[in-house]
Amino acid sequence: MAPRPFWKGYLKLSLVTCAVSMTPATSDSAKVRFHTLNRATGNRVTSRYVDAVTGKGVDDDDMVKGYPRGEDDYVLLEDDELDAVALDSTRTIDIETFVPADSIGWIWYDRPHFLAPDDEVGAEAFAVIRAAMVATDTVGIARLVLYRRERAVMLEPRETGIVLWTLRYGDEVRDAEPYFAGIEDEKPETEGLDLMRRLIAKRKQSFDPALLADPVEERLHEMIAARSKKRRPSKKQAATEAPAETGNVINIMDALKRSLASEKKPAKRS
Repeated sequence: MAPRPFWKGYLKLSLVTCAVSMTPATSDSAKVRFHTLNRATGNRVTSRYVDAVTGKGVDDDDMVKGYPRGEDDYVLLEDDELDAVALDSTRTIDIETFVPADSIGWIWYDRPHFLAPDDEVGAEAFAVIRAAMVATDTVGIARLVLYRRERAVMLEPRETGIVLWTLRYGDEVRDAEPYFAGIEDEKPETEGLDLMRRLIAKRKQSFDPALLADPVEERLHEMIAARSKKRRPSKKQAATEAPAETGNVINIMDALKRSLASEKKPAKRS
């Protein structure tokens, strides 16, 4: 059963509009979460905001956003003032422009969401917009208020639906040039390149989400289950165990040859 959508609104392109629903494409609901308890009483510990100077608690009605402009000097902004600078409509995805599908680098991608038609009436319009992006190899760019902030979003056709990506702000992505400037563009020797290709070929396999399993999460579940049964969990070898010593490696060629000699083709996953 599909999860309930967390957002409903409209997808708009010029005079074409259709009702849509949106659901986050990722979830961390399966992650282990802990509450903080008072060890002496076993009761949960709650947190509250306190005045940094007086140490007294602050009521919700007395809290206000402040932008620091100097030491102990703030510009105060009310919630309604912050809401006023957002888009007029938070329920319409109005596609402003289209760009080539491969023109936005992965580094700009933030959060993915599944976008689908919300009723049978709008299904045809939704399908036309999606199919047109596929035919022209483009993605749509729009702006939308999500998570209480206005975001630039990218609409990417995927299978029979659309994936809506929130995009990072321009000041969130660092320029790579200063970090890569000192790396020499060395041309590898033919023999070394051939050995590396063979090593990659031995480890190549089809992508499987199981490759991204979280071993720490699995061990936490085991520990909690064991503690619930009043017994200690069995010790497991750490996933990050240091590799065994293989002797001194004289150069990269020796390392590649030794790697190929010890490499085994990974078993195919069922």
